Amino acid sequence: MDRFEYAFPTLEVNEHRINCAKNIKLYDGDNKTTFEGGEAVITSHRLWWIAPGVLENGLSCLSLELSYIVFIEEETPSAFAFTRSRKLVLHLSPPNQGKKLGPVKKSCNNFIKLSFKDGLEESFVFSFKNTLSVRKWESSPLQQANSSLPPKQVPIKPRTGIVGIERGIQEKQKAAEENISVAFQDLSKLMDMAKDMVNLSKNISLKIREKQGNITEDETIQFKAYLLSLGIDDPVTRDSYSSESKYMSNLAKELTDILLQPLKDLGGMMSLADAYCRVNRARGLELLSPEDMLAAAKMLEKLALPIRLRVFESGVMVLQLSSHDDNAVVGDTTASVKMNGSISPAELSQALGISVLLARERLTTTEKKGFICRDESIEGLRFYSNLFLERCNE
Repeated sequence: MDRFEYAFPTLEVNEHRINCAKNIKLYDGDNKTTFEGGEAVITSHRLWWIAPGVLENGLSCLSLELSYIVFIEEETPSAFAFTRSRKLVLHLSPPNQGKKLGPVKKSCNNFIKLSFKDGLEESFVFSFKNTLSVRKWESSPLQQANSSLPPKQVPIKPRTGIVGIERGIQEKQKAAEENISVAFQDLSKLMDMAKDMVNLSKNISLKIREKQGNITEDETIQFKAYLLSLGIDDPVTRDSYSSESKYMSNLAKELTDILLQPLKDLGGMMSLADAYCRVNRARGLELLSPEDMLAAAKMLEKLALPIRLRVFESGVMVLQLSSHDDNAVVGDTTASVKMNGSISPAELSQALGISVLLARERLTTTEKKGFICRDESIEGLRFYSNLFLERCNE
């Protein structure tokens, strides 16, 4: 941190802006600092860290000469630590003699970290490394136009009548054009990344038209894997809410958003363990504890959401649609048993595409209604139609 110095966030004569990132926190080595929530701006010669409100109030920012940076690397998080933000490590050379005043007089660390709270864009890393490799400060040293101004003093530009007003409008237009050009650079990167998803959707649509919906099981699994890898961009976290009840309520709503469509695809019921795996897959690094998952599931019915938690007599916990009808499930299960003559939980799970645990609960529920009977032998558990009930109905 002792390589930083105070400077105005204005470009010099031979300096130009490269890239920027917002919501950045600075670390002095591995130690946290109070410099957080600012904007990191890369120019051809310097790295600026601009605190909120600096530009509006005409104050100075923190400036680091790029010549100090030996190399940069992305910090690799520990396998046991789930950090919320990615970090960029800047390894620095010793400070020069006669350096200007900065936020820290002396630091024992030879590196700093930039913590990207809103995510680290690959375009930012690429432009940063490319700027360091060009080393423009060697071929074209910085030419300071206002070197006589002391820190924290706003340079006053002369304004004389209509000419001064027109000059100010032209400067604002130029700054707006620069910002727009940077924005379109980021947009072009995003469009390049979106091409892969567009091509994927076109291929799937083409296959559906060619095969008239007869897509293989392997292709279906691959497509679902692509969808699962998308995840959610803003998962609910405990730190974002002041009270436990608000956190649990919003977490329950997030569970509904993630699991509603998969529940419909699976016939209206899913084991709590399978739901837990799906939710954590969608949340990425913001993993959810089993306790929070269970507490949020218990609130689903209270919030009148379209899914709810159900506990069978065996102790098995599942999530099911609020519109789920046990009578319809019993009817479908009875029909499956009649069609096959007899059926085991494993065979029913394979036929319906559900877990063996849920298949067993379906058969047990149907058995309690009296529509089927069980036979336990050395060959395992099988269920048969209740012929006594059928003959009585005849």
